[in-house]
Amino acid sequence: MLKPEEVTSAIKAEIQKYEKKLKMESVGYVLQVGDGIARVYGLEEAMASELVEFADGTAGIAFNLETNNVGVVILGSDANIKEGSLVRRTEKIVQVPAGRALLGRIVNPLGLPLDSKGPIATKSFRPVEFVPPNVLKRQPVKEPLQTGIKAIDSMIPIGRGQRELIIGDRQTGKTAIAIDTIVNQKGQEVYCIYVAIGQKLSSVVQLAKTLEAEGAMDYTTIVVASSEDPAPLQYLAPYAGCAMGEEYLYTGKHALLIYDDLSKHAQAYRQLSLLLQRPPGREAYPGDVFYLHSRLLERAAKLRDDSGGGSLTALPVIETQAGDIASYIPTNVISITDGQIYLEGDLFYAGVRPAINVGLSVSRVGGNAQTKAMKQVAGMLRLSLAQHRELAAFAQLSTDLDKATKDQLTHGDRMVEILKQNILSPLPLAKQVLIIFAGINHYLDDIKLELVKKFEVELIDFIEKKHTAIEHEIQSQKVLTEQNEKRLREAIEAFKKEFVARHAG
Repeated sequence: MLKPEEVTSAIKAEIQKYEKKLKMESVGYVLQVGDGIARVYGLEEAMASELVEFADGTAGIAFNLETNNVGVVILGSDANIKEGSLVRRTEKIVQVPAGRALLGRIVNPLGLPLDSKGPIATKSFRPVEFVPPNVLKRQPVKEPLQTGIKAIDSMIPIGRGQRELIIGDRQTGKTAIAIDTIVNQKGQEVYCIYVAIGQKLSSVVQLAKTLEAEGAMDYTTIVVASSEDPAPLQYLAPYAGCAMGEEYLYTGKHALLIYDDLSKHAQAYRQLSLLLQRPPGREAYPGDVFYLHSRLLERAAKLRDDSGGGSLTALPVIETQAGDIASYIPTNVISITDGQIYLEGDLFYAGVRPAINVGLSVSRVGGNAQTKAMKQVAGMLRLSLAQHRELAAFAQLSTDLDKATKDQLTHGDRMVEILKQNILSPLPLAKQVLIIFAGINHYLDDIKLELVKKFEVELIDFIEKKHTAIEHEIQSQKVLTEQNEKRLREAIEAFKKEFVARHAG
């Protein structure tokens, strides 16, 4: 039996514990909704790019702060959002999870998993918009980022912290270069983030399978905003990927970011801007479409050693229409990046793969990061290939050519042949140096064109088995010494004699 005193004392104790807590919430109401855009009344204190939450749990970003309403872009389906629905402020700028927990995962631009491997266990979050490091915190690009692709590492080298544009028409091998570069980072302590913007889901699945098969998913994160996702998610994807990469940059590590592709990103932004009734400019893109990409790509950098020495390398991809690199978005991105790799349809269909147009491709800073060994053998390669191309076009019109011109054409043809490379077969630095050295020093000029590929494979195999020291020295010292060059010449000559004897007649 309870005594009345016990009851009253228990109630008193509870009353003393009770505190009144007033919670203020800033809320608004949907005025109109449609096409992934909601006009919201009442969010007077919202910040630009603040995350807001609709009554059904869908997220949105406060995009347009106008006098009497806020234009919110909806990050998901607007099917359950109705006129009059409640909208809450979260008082947070959009942020995504970051860190090693994302390695091997496929996520959407909000960092939510798409791969049924369970939730992402990380306490680390980064804002999707972040101020790039200033001039004083950066240092020049001076360390190579090897792609494993002979044509790129020899003529258009990429350094850690660089932004190198991959540009070309559709189906010319742009994504293939990106995949090869990711695969070649195995064991290099470079974390890769591949951002798929507006691509078919089937393509993304295929890409993930390829990386998985090559063992590259261990150090890679894939961020997906597919073609079926709403424009706001496609707009957000590259910034989300960049935020994930910055986690490595600011902790003294190295990251590689691939934005595939920024043409679709610009189109998604155009769609958002027009729906929010921002004034259109050239080709109906809004006036700040340049800033859209510059604020993304400026976040790639090589930090000074006293700031940790981390690096973030960006490889944006742009798709051109009928080879028109002088149109609006391509010229914008070319002017922001430190060089471009231009892939040409005609070369691709002629069987030159990777289909790199040497005349129009350039690396503005990568040369500083190129290893000495590669500089020694490939110094004049770009120029001689560009000349060969001009000469080949001229030779088609003329029948009688002098011996010097014929020799130059023969040499050029062999060089084009050795720079061809199948996808998913990246080569380490030493092997690239060996074959380019053989080509540039005219060892291949009298080999039949159809045997050049065979010569390359067998030569590398021969040196690997019988002259291991040569390859090992180039790989470890990154320079071709006079003594090593002499040994290399002797090895090539010995192999060539045997090769020619085998294929004589």
